[in-house]
Amino acid sequence: MDVKNCKRCRRLFNYISGPYICPQCREELEKKFQEVKKYLFDNRGATISDVAENCDIDETQIRQWIREERLEFSSGIDVGVTCETCGAPITSGRFCEKCKASMINGLKEAGKRPEVEAPVQKKPQTHENKMRFLNQ
Repeated sequence: MDVKNCKRCRRLFNYISGPYICPQCREELEKKFQEVKKYLFDNRGATISDVAENCDIDETQIRQWIREERLEFSSGIDVGVTCETCGAPITSGRFCEKCKASMINGLKEAGKRPEVEAPVQKKPQTHENKMRFLNQ
C-alpha cells in the first residue's frame, strides 16, 4: 500500500497511479475540465487567459490538458505552447507535426532488421592452384 499526500489539498490518500492527486481533487479537476471544454465550445476564439479567467482555473492546468491532447485550440490562436523538440508553436500535444513525422520515421528505421548480405560464393578450386611437392 502506497500512501501519498495530495499535491492540491495535502490530504493523505492511497496512491495507485498517475499524478499525486487524491480521488476527490481528481473529480474536481474533471468537473473543471468539462466546464473549460464547454466554455471553449461556446467561445471558439478564446485564449488561454480568457478561459482561465472565466472558468476560474490556473493557466498551467490548461496547458497541461493541451500537452495531454485533451484540449486543442484553433490554429489561428497563439496558445503559448511550443514543440518540445524544435520550439515551433503548436495547438495541442507535445510535438509539432514535422517532429512527430521525424520521430515516426526514426522509429521505423530503428525497427528494421539489417539486410543480410548474400554469402560470397567461392570459386571451385582446381588442382592447378594447389601446392606441389617435388620428388627428390
